[in-house]
Amino acid sequence: CKTPESLIFTSSLPAILKTGTVKTEISKQALHYYMSFHAVVPAPHTLIKGLEKLPPATTMTVKSDGTFSRNSYWHLKFERDKEEEQYQFEDWKRYLSHTLMAAVKRRLVADVPVGVLLSGGLDSSLIVGLLAEAGQKDLKTFSIGFESVGGEEGNEFKYSDIIARHYDTDHHKIQADSEHVLPSMTDCVQAMSEPMVSHDCIGFYLLSQEVAKHVKVVQSGQGADEVFGGYHWYPPMMGSSNPVADYRQAFCDRTDSEFQEIVTESYRGHDFSTEFIETQFAVPGAKDPADKALRMDTTIMLIDDPVKRVDNMTMAWSLEARVPFLDHELVELAAKIPAEHKVGKGGKYILKEAARDIIPSEVIDRPKGYFPVPALKYIQGKYLDFVTDILKNDAGRYRNMVQAEYTDMLLKSPEAHITPLKGSKLWQIALLEFWMQQNDI
Repeated sequence: CKTPESLIFTSSLPAILKTGTVKTEISKQALHYYMSFHAVVPAPHTLIKGLEKLPPATTMTVKSDGTFSRNSYWHLKFERDKEEEQYQFEDWKRYLSHTLMAAVKRRLVADVPVGVLLSGGLDSSLIVGLLAEAGQKDLKTFSIGFESVGGEEGNEFKYSDIIARHYDTDHHKIQADSEHVLPSMTDCVQAMSEPMVSHDCIGFYLLSQEVAKHVKVVQSGQGADEVFGGYHWYPPMMGSSNPVADYRQAFCDRTDSEFQEIVTESYRGHDFSTEFIETQFAVPGAKDPADKALRMDTTIMLIDDPVKRVDNMTMAWSLEARVPFLDHELVELAAKIPAEHKVGKGGKYILKEAARDIIPSEVIDRPKGYFPVPALKYIQGKYLDFVTDILKNDAGRYRNMVQAEYTDMLLKSPEAHITPLKGSKLWQIALLEFWMQQNDI
């Protein structure tokens, strides 16, 4: 936050808000991003008008006269040299296997117990396998599950158990029901540097609480989906004739027309989210539409969603999370690998093939999973009461950002309003409101 007289610089938005020196007007542009771009508000914007965040890989120099300059020191290039243009799939696979092991070894701490946040998916399972191959002893693994709702399973213990048995880890399973989740929700939201809509925030918060009792450093699998093309919206991007429209349809939580209908008049206007995607896709370098999406997700979405989410929730318990898949050499290699090797055969093709030499095939060939918290997707019972209290109290009623009729419609049938990424539209607006209330906005 910069004024003619001062500069306030903190590591999180709530810290600046606590100074009481800034106006807390909500940015119309940021609200569009939050409600459309899966709650990601790209730098330099924040939810608060006039408050900026420094973009990734950027330094800022401030002089005593108040002038300042910014410098970006790293750019992800989707380019291959002449020799790399001749590489075949097996060449890339060998290169990837070597770089993966180096990334994991770089994040080991000598003579310190190592933990892994083990979801049961390919990415965290592969980290366990690589740690075992690197000679790590007494490996501790941690998994969390939630109550099932609406016929949707609330845990992936079936797969995390396979890895724990295969590598004989010291495995810890945490089962969290509403008696654990709801009382912890306030502290979880207070730990968020910005409002984070993903259901698994509370999962990482509760998991980190338990993990911190056993270790102080964990390795986690964040980043592999964005770097190696694991999400469902990447395969349709291959050869797309209209990549911006195809990406927006698959990823964004709302169309622009829906956004304009549900917000009050003062927040209506420009389609900021589509314009942002267009600008990112137009940056030179990534030629394939799938690589354009991967570049944007790796350098923008990943930073302001999965990475920030895990960092905030682990640091709330003084737990350090290390993320091998975001090793800069590994990310640079992935950018060079042809898109078809990454997103082919349903996604993460080359990563899966590299993993076959390390971990059991049952985990590699399983259906794509997510960190399931069904209770925050369908919102019933105590969860619906919790959300209703947030949206119907004085702050929620008088804020006048979202049409009251829209809020009432969501409260009446939460399960009928799900985003393309299988999130709850009701939880999205409730989480935003709750975060603002917790930060006295």
